[in-house]
Amino acid sequence: MCGEGWVSRWAVDRGWNNVAGLDRCAPADIVGDLHDWSALGLRPQSFDFIVAFEVVEHGDFAAELRALLKPGGRLLATTPVPRLDWVCKLLEAARVLQPRTGPHTHLVDLRHYPGFSVVERRVKGFLSQWAILTPESRTD
Repeated sequence: MCGEGWVSRWAVDRGWNNVAGLDRCAPADIVGDLHDWSALGLRPQSFDFIVAFEVVEHGDFAAELRALLKPGGRLLATTPVPRLDWVCKLLEAARVLQPRTGPHTHLVDLRHYPGFSVVERRVKGFLSQWAILTPESRTD
């Protein structure tokens, strides 16, 4: 998901030449639902790296992200620390944090993200977890 596209612009400005942003609405290079990645023209195991800032708490996307990553690829995911999401809600109500774009129906500790192994995980500001994950070996 790409929001306003700043991550794509940042990557292109630093020499990455094969960058695509996916989101449910424009602006995005690919507009659609991640669950329908095949219908959007994406190929399995075609990405070396996927950035998912504040995405995974909004849906069950683990299988889709895993299917799109090449073996040994990396997923950079950020999401609230599940047990502290109530603090995020309070800070959103106080307008300290930006309001969420949808409900957090899939809060998950990234150390246990289905189908992935942790390369590195950190907690930032007590509320947000950042992790680099790699797909577990495929047996399918």
